[in-house]
Amino acid sequence: MTSALFYDRLQFAITATFHYLFPQLTIGLAVLILYLKSRAYWSHDAHYDEAAHFWTKLFALSFAFGVVTGIPLEFQFGMNWAKFSTFAGGVIGQTLAMEGIFAFFLESTFLGVLLFGRKIFGPLVQWMTTVMLFLGSWLSGLFILATNAWMQHPVAYAVDDDGAVHVTSLWGLLTNPWLVWQFTHTMTAAVVTGSFVMAAVGAYYLLSAIHIEQGKTFVRTGVVAGAIATVLLLFPTGHHAALQVFEHQPIKGAAFEGHFFTESGADLVLLGQPNMDTLTIDNPLVAPQMLSFIIHKHFGAEIKGLTDFPREDWPDTMPLLYYTYHIMVGLGSMFIPLMLTAMVLLRRGRLFQARWMLWTIMLMAPFPYIATTAGWMTAELGRQPWLVYGLFRTAEGNSPLVGSGNVLFSLLGFLGLYVLLGLLFLFVFFHTVARGPAVAGGSPADAGLTR
Repeated sequence: MTSALFYDRLQFAITATFHYLFPQLTIGLAVLILYLKSRAYWSHDAHYDEAAHFWTKLFALSFAFGVVTGIPLEFQFGMNWAKFSTFAGGVIGQTLAMEGIFAFFLESTFLGVLLFGRKIFGPLVQWMTTVMLFLGSWLSGLFILATNAWMQHPVAYAVDDDGAVHVTSLWGLLTNPWLVWQFTHTMTAAVVTGSFVMAAVGAYYLLSAIHIEQGKTFVRTGVVAGAIATVLLLFPTGHHAALQVFEHQPIKGAAFEGHFFTESGADLVLLGQPNMDTLTIDNPLVAPQMLSFIIHKHFGAEIKGLTDFPREDWPDTMPLLYYTYHIMVGLGSMFIPLMLTAMVLLRRGRLFQARWMLWTIMLMAPFPYIATTAGWMTAELGRQPWLVYGLFRTAEGNSPLVGSGNVLFSLLGFLGLYVLLGLLFLFVFFHTVARGPAVAGGSPADAGLTR
């Protein structure tokens, strides 16, 4: 019989993955809405104000679904992971509580002002509200990532007599060295998601010959922001996030690359399949000595392999970890030439007429979600077999009184509910997109009459 621990892990993985589909869009859109609202305020152009309002509605939709899907994650700490909550509740409870304050109170309050206060508050108040909405969404991300960063690299803690841990310095917790690159990399990835979605909606409008002027604004904004964010995603944020993995979690780093044996001048595996029986990579396509150079800036540097560490400390889903890492890196690398090509076409005044590129931009909208999902799987699978790296093992953290049948039953319930929620979100999202943004001085239907 499959153990309760397996279903506990699977349930948290599924609910966390589904939940993160929504906040990554709101985090990314917060930056873009602030840009559009700033353009509207400084230029007094109602076109940008309507664009910002349109995306604020989609922000609100994603925010609402993020709240609904995020609540079960909090409950699972008590239901499925009681021993972990007893051990680490004194640490993670503080950052999760602060995230709740910023997500539920700060974001929701200012989001309400933006949605329903346009006729009450003037442009300056609306702009300041947008700034606060941006700060609220990014602070919410900061506190969540501070929680995860502590689980990846525990700092500023002490162990009580009963074996539980507590925070010795809240400032130390929030300035965790691991958090710097995890936060910048994750938030940049969210901007990539928001940029791709905005550009895709704009591309749809241009291809359909409706809402032409707003479509151009959405494509232009999404492409420029996406081009910047995709480059930053690779360097410096992605590069330094990988460096800290190899420094503090060398087992995870070796598993990323399917690097089984210690060697100097280690190759970078571009493609291949890990063979856990022979501890080799089948059908490898490699960049010679590039792993050593990337990590240590020296082609002959030594990289430790998995066999240098106890087998019980290896990630228990090593092949899956290897594939999710390569999917994340592969897609992230693909985004850069796509957005840079779109930037070149934009600067040459040809992007809005290049239907092949508009089709590409529109069809690429789901892929940042795939990349971020693979990225989170990489981070969490790579931390195994630890819940708190080096301190507390996953096998020690679940609830002893909750059987596998109970967890499986609730998991099936979550799956059914999330299918319905996902379909509902897509229906409302596409309905909102189909209605399109309002046009200053006219009705939405007029938007397709100007070219």
